[in-house]
Amino acid sequence: MSLNVVTLVGRVGGDPDIKYFESGSVKCRMTLAVRRPTKNSEEPDWFTLEIWGKTAQTAKDYVRKGSLIGIKGSLKFDTWDDRNTGTPRSTPIILVDKMDLLGSKRDNEGGGYSGYSSDDNF
Repeated sequence: MSLNVVTLVGRVGGDPDIKYFESGSVKCRMTLAVRRPTKNSEEPDWFTLEIWGKTAQTAKDYVRKGSLIGIKGSLKFDTWDDRNTGTPRSTPIILVDKMDLLGSKRDNEGGGYSGYSSDDNF
């Protein structure tokens, strides 16, 4: 048995980066800051989110820097070879299946939608 589930609640670090493909697919990338309080610091952990399809379009329309969101997804790793050294590199990415817009209308100035969105293609 294996399990790969990530659930996070935090604030978006910047406006969503949207890409449209000739195939009709939509991809959104953005960062999420999640506070993990400790005795010495309340520095956030930063996560890169990758969102596809209808959920990506919802993020484009309603999510802005500072928006409070909750996500459920899975952990994946993007891998590549460094152009200069040829060294294999990787970075963790959260592949989002579901997203909840948790803030108030004032938090989500892009339209105030505070409902639930999921992409049926996953």
